[in-house]
Amino acid sequence: MFINETYWLNAVRENYDPAYKQEAHIVSQMNFIRLFLLLIIILFGCPSLSPAQKSHKNNGEPAGTPVLWREPVGIEARNLLTGAGGDAMKPDLSHVTFIEQETGGASTKYRVRDAAGNVWVAKVSKEAQSETASNRLVWAVGYETEIVYLVPHLTIEGKGNFDNVRLEARPKDIKRESEWSWTDNPFQGSREFQGLKIMMLLINNWDMKDSNNKILLATNDAGQPEQRYVISDLGGSMGKTGGMISRSRNKPSDFVKTDFIEGVKHNVIDFHYSGKNKGIFEGITLEDAHWMAGWLSKLSDDQLKDAFRAANYSDQVVDEMAQTVRERIDLLVHLTQ
Repeated sequence: MFINETYWLNAVRENYDPAYKQEAHIVSQMNFIRLFLLLIIILFGCPSLSPAQKSHKNNGEPAGTPVLWREPVGIEARNLLTGAGGDAMKPDLSHVTFIEQETGGASTKYRVRDAAGNVWVAKVSKEAQSETASNRLVWAVGYETEIVYLVPHLTIEGKGNFDNVRLEARPKDIKRESEWSWTDNPFQGSREFQGLKIMMLLINNWDMKDSNNKILLATNDAGQPEQRYVISDLGGSMGKTGGMISRSRNKPSDFVKTDFIEGVKHNVIDFHYSGKNKGIFEGITLEDAHWMAGWLSKLSDDQLKDAFRAANYSDQVVDEMAQTVRERIDLLVHLTQ
């Protein structure tokens, strides 16, 4: 059997030469230390990536510009009946067919196709109305949102007939990416991000969890890629905040009776909130509220009513909910004057 001569000589030296044996042991220890340091660098030396960055790193998509809010130019003329999709994107309801059932969340949801071939996610639950109204208000002041419509009566072939169905668009040219975090995102500390928090308090959204947030990959009018940060699920709103037993959603009688602001201390506003992740709302200042109130105050009473008409509330509820929102807006305005 052939034995490598160098290997044989080294083996002999290691057994019979103490100095060589000690030198070999030192070299072995140094190699182990180098390997250990390399592992430390790999594990802790690389910068952490946000969920969106990880997704783009893995799939090779261009990251695009993160967008949360755009200035709502001509806000006084915004149509809150049709929202972000306008009349152009309204679904063709003459023939709606079932594709599959959607998973996740507490509400029943079906993926469907309308007569024009467009795909939607139909939410069939109590949240449909509160989500639609909240969507309209958030969009009205410039925030990126899902494209949604409330259908009072809908027949889904293969499933049946339903009342008050929220349809959420799934455009072919928009890719849905990972969720974004309330505590780790590109907008931390900005007035736009603080303003979004105020909007969540305005509509009494107690379901403040990251899994309700999505990043939508799209292309803007200039042909540039964007990451649009949206709150995809706003259904846990228009009731009262609280724990699992005390909170409510889409309950106008609760919404109109709840407090909005507890007080102000050292320029920081203490809002009335007891839902999930209460810490998100700490540190909202009078300056933050002043900026948000400036946009909200531009909305007319008719626009506020349209947000609730879009959700198919009764005339009485439309008036009551719109009045409550107006009172909250006025409180923000007076608080920051």
